[in-house]
Amino acid sequence: MNWHGILALWCGVFGAVALVGYGRSLAGLTKAQRAVRVKGRIERVGEPRNGSSPNDGIAVVVRFQDPSTGEEFVVTNDSGTGDRISTAWVGREVGIRYPRGRPHAFRFVSDLQAGRRGLAWPHTAVFLIYVGLVVVLSIDRGWPWALVATCGPVTVLGAFYLPGEKQTTKKRLAELSAMPPVPGRVVAVLRNVESDGEGGTQSSRTPVVAFTTEEGTAVTAYYPSGLPDSAVPVGGDLTIHYSPADPADFTPDLAATRRSVAGNVGCAVAALFVAAATTVTGVVLLRL
Repeated sequence: MNWHGILALWCGVFGAVALVGYGRSLAGLTKAQRAVRVKGRIERVGEPRNGSSPNDGIAVVVRFQDPSTGEEFVVTNDSGTGDRISTAWVGREVGIRYPRGRPHAFRFVSDLQAGRRGLAWPHTAVFLIYVGLVVVLSIDRGWPWALVATCGPVTVLGAFYLPGEKQTTKKRLAELSAMPPVPGRVVAVLRNVESDGEGGTQSSRTPVVAFTTEEGTAVTAYYPSGLPDSAVPVGGDLTIHYSPADPADFTPDLAATRRSVAGNVGCAVAALFVAAATTVTGVVLLRL
């Protein structure tokens, strides 16, 4: 079988997957569409034990109601039930999803709106069809086509994305500037040990902080990733800046967070420049 036959088979298989997936979505038959999505409310928050694993999240007790029957359920997240809860306080709403009629098969979800239409598989199938077309086009007409076909769409998408990213960054920096400071404390340091695939192990530390907002909300949360934690011992005091609208949006290092947010635009510009330069290079090589 030649490359064109393989491409035809590739496109046929993934084209069928895409058609079936989009058809099921239009008919409202995907698993994601049939799932029940409700909001639960945290009634109790446990304090993590120093040295325990961070994988299970902060222990909480959550109450939610099944809209079809009106029955209420009180559940916990101590058995790997869905997304990890890394920030918790009494009264916080959390997302819960479960198959219709089976509330006991619940899963915690950080975003109730994500994946509501069940289009992940058909979108992936369309992407793989495009990849196959690019590969065969590159084999038939030369590798510069791969540069144009890959980086050309990225450049167009990046050009549309950049203005929005600038506005998002500006808004985020304004939000950070408006965050009030409150005292916080490290209540535990969690440890995770994993195999490195070569017979050795790698360990990581996740400090857990506790703080009380000016509104009186007692928050327990994992230390944000990407920030230094070497100087954060158990019992250590620190200053927390948080968003009054959502205490889950907080930072123990406001300056570092500002630098990280401001750097997003620079990274987007650099990525756009590289994609555009690569596309131009491909066009030039095709003309030689």
